[in-house]
Amino acid sequence: EQMDRYSFSEWLKLQNVPPRVEKEVFIAMSKALNFIDPDEISSTVILTALNRFLQEKNGSKMAFLDGSPTERLCQPLVDYITERGGEVRLNAPVKEFLLDEDGKVRGFLMRGLDGQPDEVLTADLYVSAMPVDPLKVMLPEPWRQLDYFKQLDGLEGVPVINLHLWFDRKLTDIDHLLFSRSPLLSVYADMSNTCKAYASPDRSMLELVLAPAKDWISKSDSEIVEATLAELEQLFPQHFSGDDRAKLLKYHVVKTPRSVYKATPGRQQHRPSQTTPISNFFLTGDYTMQRYLASMEGAVLSGKLTAQAIANSNRPSVTNTQPIGVGS
Repeated sequence: EQMDRYSFSEWLKLQNVPPRVEKEVFIAMSKALNFIDPDEISSTVILTALNRFLQEKNGSKMAFLDGSPTERLCQPLVDYITERGGEVRLNAPVKEFLLDEDGKVRGFLMRGLDGQPDEVLTADLYVSAMPVDPLKVMLPEPWRQLDYFKQLDGLEGVPVINLHLWFDRKLTDIDHLLFSRSPLLSVYADMSNTCKAYASPDRSMLELVLAPAKDWISKSDSEIVEATLAELEQLFPQHFSGDDRAKLLKYHVVKTPRSVYKATPGRQQHRPSQTTPISNFFLTGDYTMQRYLASMEGAVLSGKLTAQAIANSNRPSVTNTQPIGVGS
């Protein structure tokens, strides 16, 4: 945690590490971990990742979903919940946190869509799994005065862009996640090799992360794809030179203006615990305090810590929610 005072570039200089090492190794690692360069990222992030890689038996393993995240990640979670009597509601945005006089949550005001009235959802306990940026917008005014919630002002999401590119031929046979030293690209993989759902012996389907993305997030999809193809010419010159150049068959660009929290130096002190000062309200998300930092793994671990905090509390167990119709 003491290393959170330094960017990783500063830490490397303190250790007298040659700049060449930063360029050859740690630019790629920094962008893979938080979508920013070593001169911005907290040294805590990279040192923690290196520690996990070196000390944990499976710390260096890479894994891919064997299909669409909606089908292979989200749907099994939904099935698990519904099979045990729970409910997952889509298209049900929270409009407001309603409070009792003592500041506890009285209910969530849910916005009615397609002409339906708003409704109040009540429960014994409430958990927010929103990213930190929308959570800050949703906070009730009385909570904003509490030091616990004030610390969130020091956190914000980092922009990132994902690209899905389909080509008319095979660009590589490598079955692994690849790290790029490109100033534009972060990590990428040929999903036709790594993922059964996209498997093809004849055509590549690349998934790439463009980072840092702050200068690209407002650009058009065509501009982003054009710049990405220029980078691929450097990575696969044999397929993008001469008369028989690889052809892009289709593409999909996904922009996330605020993704995981931006892990610059000094952010650790702003990360909250999962237990809030509000006795019936908990937080979960990668930005809350847990050892895997800004990542999917961190988000999962935070959920486990939130569940543990609830289980260890003396509060009543959660019962079925009771929607109450109100005027819109």
